[in-house]
Amino acid sequence: MKHGLVALLSASVCVCACVASGQAQTATPSSSAMAAPQTSAPVKDPVSAALRIMLPRSQNNILGAIQAMPADKFSFKPTPDQMTFGHLVSHIADTNFFLCAKATDVPAPKPEEVKDTDSKDKLLAAAKASFDFCNDALSKMDDSKLGDSIQLFGPKQFPRAMAALYLANTWADHYAEAAQDLRLNGILPPSAQPKK
Repeated sequence: MKHGLVALLSASVCVCACVASGQAQTATPSSSAMAAPQTSAPVKDPVSAALRIMLPRSQNNILGAIQAMPADKFSFKPTPDQMTFGHLVSHIADTNFFLCAKATDVPAPKPEEVKDTDSKDKLLAAAKASFDFCNDALSKMDDSKLGDSIQLFGPKQFPRAMAALYLANTWADHYAEAAQDLRLNGILPPSAQPKK
């Protein structure tokens, strides 16, 4: 049985190699592919550029999740030990203001404080304002200050790049939590919606 499996795997590899070789020989490159070189130049400020690339998707998913949750479900929490959906939204706004300011070395505005018990409209407005700030701050960001030492959490110093990494991570984390809360309430999250 072992020898038969090895023979089957070897034959599969050979077939794949032959198919790939045949496709490579018969494929005719398009005129644009022949005209353009196949190598690309290094991206200037790759960390800043990556955050700007990630921002629209994260913003659309997170704000879409907040909009999708009915107002009467903002007090929902999956377990007694977890935060309410309303608390998650206020936390998203606070985190965006804090980390976008730290990552970009742009002073954070002093927004109106929101509480998890505020209305859906007020919490959604705070989340939108935090993403507006991130869009503006990230549009001015370059990688030149990422090696600066900053105070991030508590007295310990970190390179500014840590704030950028935390920012990307929290967008994913916050959307995952919002999507979970939506699904537990029978609502399909934005990224799971069928393409139109």
